[in-house]
Amino acid sequence: MADKKSKKNKPQQNATIAVNRQAKHEYFIEERFEAGIVLQGWEVKSLREGRVQLKESYVVLKRGEAWLSGAHISALVSASTHINPDSIRAKKLLLNRHELNKLIGSVERKGYTIIPLSMYWKNGRAKLEIGLAKGKQLHDKRATAKDRDWQREKARIMKKG
Repeated sequence: MADKKSKKNKPQQNATIAVNRQAKHEYFIEERFEAGIVLQGWEVKSLREGRVQLKESYVVLKRGEAWLSGAHISALVSASTHINPDSIRAKKLLLNRHELNKLIGSVERKGYTIIPLSMYWKNGRAKLEIGLAKGKQLHDKRATAKDRDWQREKARIMKKG
């Protein structure tokens, strides 16, 4: 009798679906949260193909709920004909009430913004890492670039010894 392969022994593909690389350049990220996403079937298939872009997306708080707006999920060519895929529809984020209250308080009182940082698979479910962030000004971006260059140069010097 043939051995059945269990899911545990199955090699896991790259868990990361998409990363918002621009976020670290544009914002100071104060705190990170993990949120589930409410998706349709065709969106999950597109995510498995890696057809998602988080570059211009953001999180909006409406009526005590968090919504992901501006994330572009491209429909596959082989998508079903009886559905009309909307690639930039708002997607509901699943967070605990405690986390939502903390986010709402920070955004309304302290002037923070909520941005998506990365999307990844966790136990077969799509998760979104969001960050509570403050926008950087031009001089902050320059200082960050200067620090990064110095760290790189320091590593080169230490390597040469």
